[in-house]
Parts: sequence; structure tokens; C-alpha cells
Amino acid sequence: MAMTNDTPLTLDQLRDQLRKTKGKQLWRSLDDLADSPQFHELLAREFPRGAAEMGDPLTRRNFLKLMGASLALAGVAGCTYQPPEQWAPFAVMPEGYVPGVDRYFSSALTLNGYATGALVKSSDGRPTKVEGNPNHPASLGATDIFMQASLLQLYDPDRSQQVLKQGSPADYAAFLGELQSALTGQQASGGAGMRLLTTTVTSPTLVNQVNALLERFPNARWYQYEPINRDNVYSGATIAFGEAVETRYDFAAARSIVALDADFLAPGPGFIPYARGFVDGRRARKDSATMNRLFVAEAAPSTTGAAADAHLAIQAGRVETLARALAARLGIDGLGQAGELDATATRWIEAAAADLEANRSAGMIIVGDQQPAVVHAIAHALNAELGNVGSTVFYHDPVAGRSASQVGDLAQLMREMGEGNVLLLVMIGGNPAYNAPGDLAFAQRLQNVGLSVHLSLYNDETSRLSNWHLPAAHELESWTDARAYDGTISIVQPQIEPLYGGKTAHQLLSAMLGAPDVSAYDLVRGSWQEQSAAFNGEFETFWQVALSQGFVVGSALPTRPVELVTGGIPTALPGPVAEGYELVFRPDASLWDGSYANSGWLHELPAR
Repeated sequence: MAMTNDTPLTLDQLRDQLRKTKGKQLWRSLDDLADSPQFHELLAREFPRGAAEMGDPLTRRNFLKLMGASLALAGVAGCTYQPPEQWAPFAVMPEGYVPGVDRYFSSALTLNGYATGALVKSSDGRPTKVEGNPNHPASLGATDIFMQASLLQLYDPDRSQQVLKQGSPADYAAFLGELQSALTGQQASGGAGMRLLTTTVTSPTLVNQVNALLERFPNARWYQYEPINRDNVYSGATIAFGEAVETRYDFAAARSIVALDADFLAPGPGFIPYARGFVDGRRARKDSATMNRLFVAEAAPSTTGAAADAHLAIQAGRVETLARALAARLGIDGLGQAGELDATATRWIEAAAADLEANRSAGMIIVGDQQPAVVHAIAHALNAELGNVGSTVFYHDPVAGRSASQVGDLAQLMREMGEGNVLLLVMIGGNPAYNAPGDLAFAQRLQNVGLSVHLSLYNDETSRLSNWHLPAAHELESWTDARAYDGTISIVQPQIEPLYGGKTAHQLLSAMLGAPDVSAYDLVRGSWQEQSAAFNGEFETFWQVALSQGFVVGSALPTRPVELVTGGIPTALPGPVAEGYELVFRPDASLWDGSYANSGWLHELPAR
């Protein structure tokens, strides 16, 4: 029977067609085999022409770049208004400048306040790539994913571009007038109603400015808060030594490493030199046929766990019990008795303890920041008893300008706001309306504040609830300084004029101190110039060397001895951990605390 184009094949006709077909033939369904017009129409609707482009990873990545902030990187940012003098052609070409030839500038970028040295590639005046500074002790020529993403963040078109008052466009001069009026009202009480809330501050210049503000307003208070903080690290040191100190590790010298829920190969303070040292210790050389051994006990899969020689999956709430059992196995008194552990955990402890014993003074126990303070204290005691302090484990003063508990700071601020005692609240960075603990009711209590100001990169939840929102300058647009994990101070220099007229924290604090017109450059340079006596009067030489090197040579915090407090560590075993599911809060491997959620590059990273 003759068939029209609209008539589908019968089952017998399909079988006959298959018998006559020679060679391999691939088809997805009987409709595909029948090759009917209806099938072609469905195919065209489901898979339009050109859709295959999205299947190619490289093309898809390029597509996402063009659709996201990288469009600005490719040229849109070049159309941003610049000061008139920037448009003037060179009457005399600057020495060494060749159009089209990339140049590199030393600087630094921070994560939770901790600086990592960077070399920023500038293409005709615009930063286009971030590399690690090989001379900087915190980078050693490498970077992390957040440093790379900072470039996309710089050109992010969603960044705040306008001063806002109650959500409406306003003028910076009007803000300064209202701020000055509020500060004048605080003079009589010494700033009793004034509060400053910042993220983690390691900048010596910014700390000096805050101290100057507190001298002028002695009853004012400075608080810090970030959802990812080092509260447990400092609290654990206080339990063990009676004072808050920072711990630094030498992984290259360690032969036996025990990581208790510590992902030291993931981004965090010092992770690049830690990773480099760990890898160096894994290499077998002619002068040493041995490699370090890594024992990891963790609650969630991690990069560090994947590299372990002996791995133990354990609930986060049982890590303290594991640490006490390890101490008991090593014969260290005063840390309580071992709790009940299963056979797998017991075998792990036996192997770890034997290796630590065999490598006294060449081992280390490291604890994850998210673990309770008592676990950190136990690790300090173990390192001291095993002779690791001074060989693989070192202590120095805190890197952060304020080492008080950040959660405690925020809770205290919430009490004061709830009582109506805060008349002026200045917030620099962060987004507490989004990431503060829910039971503190930050958003509701912010309404009790007389005048609230928020300086941030984005018009986020906190900005929308504040009386005033100020767009912040990006780190690649700012003059500042910051300390690395070991205390080394980096001079951060801008790579481009602020694209949206953003202000730095230095400029805001300077305005609060009565000098609103001083530039961030003058503030940072002036702060260091005050120490010119330490440079034998050769400040200009020091300044140029610091800028070219990217950091102040010899500025690392000196290590110092510490002594364990007798009976300071509680001996009581933790209560039983409930069976079933356990909720563990950890930084996201790609988005950190969510502050990088607007970066398309980081969303492209594979999950782990």
C-alpha cells in the first residue's frame, strides 16, 4: 500500500526495514526509526538548532562569562565614567610604559581579614588576572579560588553604585552632614550610644583609626562579627594557656600529622604554605627515604581526608571523645578518660598514637576551627607533651586586631540594641541581617537604632534595613594594609580607580574623626610614616620597597613561649551524642559563607 508522508509506518513495516538495514544503526525510539514528520517536529522543539553548543564545556563557560560579570571585564568597565584627568593622553610617556604590554603590581587580597600576597596583571590600566606573589610567605606564588574570583567580583555589575538613604538615591555630602550631627550629639556622653561593627580586622592602619576613635569617644564600643570566625581557636588557647594566642604550623618539618576534623588543605588562614609544606614532606629524597604520614578523623569528606594515610569517618560531636582517647593512649594525664569508641576508631587511635610516639618533636595535632574550644585545648596539651612545640608548632600574638569572641560581641550588641541604648551604629562590611544567628533577631533590633550606616560592596539585606547605605570600594580599588596568617603585613595598593565611587573603611573612619576629605592613600601612607623612626628616617626607601615587594619584610609576628595552665582543661567527658542525623555547619568549598554567591566562576566549580 502506498504511504503518504503523514502516515506512520506499521510495526511490520518497521521490522521489514530493520531486516533490510546493513551495518550498525543507532536509534533512540521506534518514532526515531520510523523517521516520521511528527518525530522531526518534536525533535526540533526539544532540541533546537545550535543547542549542541551548550553541551561543550568550553563554549558553555564562555557563554556564562559573557552573560555574567565577565561581560564587564571584556569591555563594559572601560565605559565607566573616570575622572577627567584619566582621559588626557600622555604628553610624556611614563617610563617603561608600552601600550598593549601587560604589567604586574604587588598587592594582597584577604579572606576573613587574613591577607595573601598577590601579583595583579594590569592590561592598559585594568586588572585582568591575579597571580600569587612568590616572595610573599602566605602565597609562595600560588592563589586560591577566592582570590581568582575577586577579579570577577570587581567587575560585578550587581555591585552597589549609589549612596542610598532609606533605599532612595542620596548624596555623600548629605550623609556626612547627618553623620557629623550624630557624632556631635555623642560628644557629651563620650560616645555612650555609639557602636562600631566590623568584620575581622587585621589592618594595622584600621586598628589605629579605631583606637583613635575610641580615644575620642571612650564610652563607644567596637565589635566584630563574621559567621566564619576563629572564636573556638582563641577560646581553646585561653583554656590551655590563659591567654589568646595564634598557632602556626610547620608542615614541612612534621613526620606525623593528626588532623581532628581539620581540612588544612582547603582555603583558610595559611592554607597555601601549609599545603606546600605538607606536599614537601610527602616527597622522598636521597637524604631521607621516609615521608610524612597523615591521620584524618572528620565528619564530612574533604580535600585533606582524601590525602590521608589513615582515614576515620566520625561524627563531629564525637571528636572530643576521640581526642581524649588519643591522650589516654599516649599516657598523658589530666585530660580525662577515654570514652567508648567502636573498633574502627580504636584501631585508628592505635595507629595514630604509635606514629606520634615514634616521631616525638616531629609530629603535630591540628584541630578544625569549627570544633569546640576544649578540643583545641586538648590538642595544645598533646603537642606540648609530645615535644612538638617549638619544632612543628609555634605560637604568637593574635593576628586579628581584636581577639574577643565574635559571637559574644554580636550577642552583646544585640542586647544593647534591644534595650534602645544604641543611637549610632556604623557597620563596615559583613551582612549580619542575613548571616547572624536567627535567635538574636538582628533585623528586628536594628529598627531600634537611631542612625544606622552600612558600608558594603552590595546593597544587601543589612543595607536595605539601614538608614544609610554606602557603596564600598573593592580591595582591587583600595589602599589599605593587612596581616597574613603569620602576621606579615602587606601593603594593598589599588589597581584601578573605584568604578562606582566606592569608599574605603579608612575614609569612613576618617570622616568620623573629622577629616572626611583625606584619601585612603594618605591615611595608609601617613600611618606608616608615623613609624619613620623605626626606618632610620629612610621612610621613602622603606615605602617603595614595601610597595614593590608587596609586604613589609620582617613584619611577621615573633613566636613566643607559652605555658599550659595546670588543671585548665576540663576533665569531664562530653555527654553522649544522639544517634541519627547530625547537622554540621562548615564553610562552602566554593561560596565560603555565601558572600561569593554572585560569582559565576565559583558556581562552575565541581562540587566536592
